[in-house]
Amino acid sequence: MQLVACPTCGATIPVVDGFDAFAPEFAHEGGGFKADYFAALAAQEEQHFWFRVRNKIIVWAIRKYVVNFESFLEIGCGTGFVLRGVSQEFPGNRIVGSEIFTAGLGFASERLPKARLMQMDACKIPFVDEFDVIGAFDVLEHIKDDEAALAQIYKALKPGGVFLMTVPQHAWLWSPVDEYAFHERRYSEGDLIKKVKHSGFEILRSTSFVTTLLPAMMLSRALQRRKSGPSDGSSEMKISPLMNSLFESILNMEFAGIRLGLNLPVGGSRLVVARKTRNFTEESVT
Repeated sequence: MQLVACPTCGATIPVVDGFDAFAPEFAHEGGGFKADYFAALAAQEEQHFWFRVRNKIIVWAIRKYVVNFESFLEIGCGTGFVLRGVSQEFPGNRIVGSEIFTAGLGFASERLPKARLMQMDACKIPFVDEFDVIGAFDVLEHIKDDEAALAQIYKALKPGGVFLMTVPQHAWLWSPVDEYAFHERRYSEGDLIKKVKHSGFEILRSTSFVTTLLPAMMLSRALQRRKSGPSDGSSEMKISPLMNSLFESILNMEFAGIRLGLNLPVGGSRLVVARKTRNFTEESVT
């Protein structure tokens, strides 16, 4: 493990696998995921309908709810699929990605050779009032103490900065798919909004998505729960090209409604956009 000096504060930062590491003890075996999942994820994201439509929603939400931003940090950037989409849409902005596993950062660096990438624990973010926008896309459900992560995100945002997140929704959809993905929970809207507001944020937008495909999700999850013996938690990633194309078209129509202002009450996932309402103090997140 190498050491480098921070150009801003002079503190010594470990370097693990070529990346600045702010939580090096978790770089290879952190919590909430498996490092060896990233290769399969990187191979599937480009064509899978859910990842493609989610990226469209994220980029649209940034354009809709953020004005003239300069810096963007993604918490849990994984293989860099979302981060690359943001970078392509906002090429003049400072783009930073963090991930607890350096294995994910290896794939992200191939997609974003010019972005700053770092290994970091979302519950111990080493920044204060630093970023205009922070995103965490299907990340919080992997973190046991999600409220600690929300407090750290609040701290790292500039006053007036915007936080965007997506999470899986509805406890009654829980299945081996969630266990395979190392989820700690699926959220209800009420619980999620309560936690976000308690952290000091003002809610700008909250809507479900993957609403139109909810019956298909319910059927798939019910069949998974009824199986005897080991279940294949990665089964929802395995879909025929024809069904993949059909599902993407359906979600694109759903996305059109969201763009027009429709807030969907139920769905497999939820998008929340929130604003930091005041300067960070230790008291503001307690």
